Amino acid sequence: MSDTPASPLTHFDASGQAHMVDVGSKAETARIARAGGSIRMQPATLALIQAGNAKKGDVLGIARIAAIQAAKRTGDLIPLCHPLALTRVTVDFEIDAAAATVRCQVTAECFGRTGVEMEALTAASVGLLTIYDMCKAADRGMTIENLRLLEKQGGKSGHWTAP
Repeated sequence: MSDTPASPLTHFDASGQAHMVDVGSKAETARIARAGGSIRMQPATLALIQAGNAKKGDVLGIARIAAIQAAKRTGDLIPLCHPLALTRVTVDFEIDAAAATVRCQVTAECFGRTGVEMEALTAASVGLLTIYDMCKAADRGMTIENLRLLEKQGGKSGHWTAP
């Protein structure tokens, strides 16, 4: 049986069985990924976040810590992800009052044999989910939108930026 995948879906072997991709022969390089998304809410909910008097406390501060924790746990959450020794995770929130939206952008970095796209995406999603959790008593209709990879650098495939 060959280890060569039959399709561009690298998490399946030639027989179509799911497997963890072998990265042992890949070179260790600096890897960086940026991901982001947003959460849209009622203006009154956004005002609670901005005032810092939401019932559960500092919403964005707690969401930042949750996002960082999620990046560190990605290998436990996504079945075929390699556990990575992250060297840096940053989480930035931007409030757009006119759109009643909070944008989240995460940058994850490591020096390794595989990329950090999943860590950045997982962190952004958990950061946004944490905002939802902390504000759901005020606004159950919040919508998480546009979660996506924005950029990745490093490795054999090089630099990619979202259109």
